[in-house]
Amino acid sequence: VQLQASGGGLVQPGGFLRLSCASSGRTFSVYRMGWFRQAPGKEREFVAAITWSNGATYYADSVKGRFTISRDNAKNTVYLQMNSLKPEDTAVYYCAAASYYSSSWSPSRIYDLWGQGTQVTVSS
Repeated sequence: VQLQASGGGLVQPGGFLRLSCASSGRTFSVYRMGWFRQAPGKEREFVAAITWSNGATYYADSVKGRFTISRDNAKNTVYLQMNSLKPEDTAVYYCAAASYYSSSWSPSRIYDLWGQGTQVTVSS
């Protein structure tokens, strides 16, 4: 099973992008999907997550109200709509899948499958 992230690019401050993360390969059970990001010189940080079965969502405070995570069950794809982008949103964005239930949303340790990153650069 692989996760393939796409949709990154260069955008001006205040602009928007939509990231996609599609799973391929054998069918596997997913409890939750998440997005993380890592800026140069910084640790990877949680951005948003969605519970696959019921669509419940959770966001980092830094993106709440600007980013929206969603999923398409039929396409096995999760999306991250990013609006009102800021220079501090610049990072490599990673999608991840958690196969098992966890009461936690944000720790990277609960996600057991990771995709490759996609670069998002917010600059004028």
